[in-house]
Amino acid sequence: MVVKRSRRVAVVVAPVVLGAVWLAVSLGTGSATADTSALGVTSSADVVRVDPVWANLDGTLPTSLPTPSATPTASATPTVPASPTATASPTASASPTAAPTSGSGVGTSPLTAMPVGSVTANGRTWVQSYAEDFTKNAPLGSVLSTYPTIKAYDGQRDTSGQGLYAPNKVLSVSDGSLDFFLHSENNQPLVSTIMPDGYAAHTTGRVSIRYKTDVAKGYKFVGMFWPSSDNWNEGEIDWPEGDLGGKVRPVSAVPGSYSNGAMTFMPSTQQFAATTQADWHVATTEWDRTAVRFYWDGALVASVPNAVPTKPMRVTLQAETFIGQGTVPTSTSGHVDIDWISIWN
Repeated sequence: MVVKRSRRVAVVVAPVVLGAVWLAVSLGTGSATADTSALGVTSSADVVRVDPVWANLDGTLPTSLPTPSATPTASATPTVPASPTATASPTASASPTAAPTSGSGVGTSPLTAMPVGSVTANGRTWVQSYAEDFTKNAPLGSVLSTYPTIKAYDGQRDTSGQGLYAPNKVLSVSDGSLDFFLHSENNQPLVSTIMPDGYAAHTTGRVSIRYKTDVAKGYKFVGMFWPSSDNWNEGEIDWPEGDLGGKVRPVSAVPGSYSNGAMTFMPSTQQFAATTQADWHVATTEWDRTAVRFYWDGALVASVPNAVPTKPMRVTLQAETFIGQGTVPTSTSGHVDIDWISIWN
């Protein structure tokens, strides 16, 4: 692959799985393009599924090509969640207040209790379409049958090509939390990606999760809005995103920029959350008509007005192997725990 750099602006490049080719992406006003003609990549239709870590801290590219994964089929027939009962709307740009619920059980503040009902924020009333507090225990192998609305990738390789999606060996529910147990069996790292409300298509959306992660080398976590069409050129929203236990940063892809040869991501400079994922925190993505906003425990981390998708997208929570940082240690294991998930339209 040939990577061309602008002489006027420094460019940070990071690996992105793109069919069978690694693509260097551009940040801000910098540019980077990949000559993919020799690999037969001719259009955005060649993109299968991508989770770019748009700004690896060392800016390095991987030394080997991953195995691309196809768009998985649903593990079970989706069901439509019932609309929750509305509650009083909280003030704008703050985590909504809700009645106490069972869960991981630390107090009853807005940052611990699952929000229930409509939320008014930034001049808009968001109507809740999905809420899950994980009140039913489900051992390994039974999460998708216990929670049939949730869908999962199964049997495909993850973005780096090192991990294998294996929901029945990774996912469980206990003590009010959905647990991703990331580990290796027979030297194979096992990971999982779920769609909480199935393949439901959103044209705008607001997603909040309360979660925490272990500190575990070799794995990462990202919440996403991903195109329902699987056409990456339509954009992508990632928040929160980061290696397990570390700080997270947001990103939104500029729709249509991939057709120019390199996807452009915003914000143009990395903006990290104030704390790590090693303790419970609430991450909220607000994809509005004119901006994408990213909140950490109710505090605004970034607002992006120039990278707003206009096509339908699905909500995805992806726990997988890290990208472009070497081989995943097979002796490493770690957990991602999700206390609750709320989605609004």
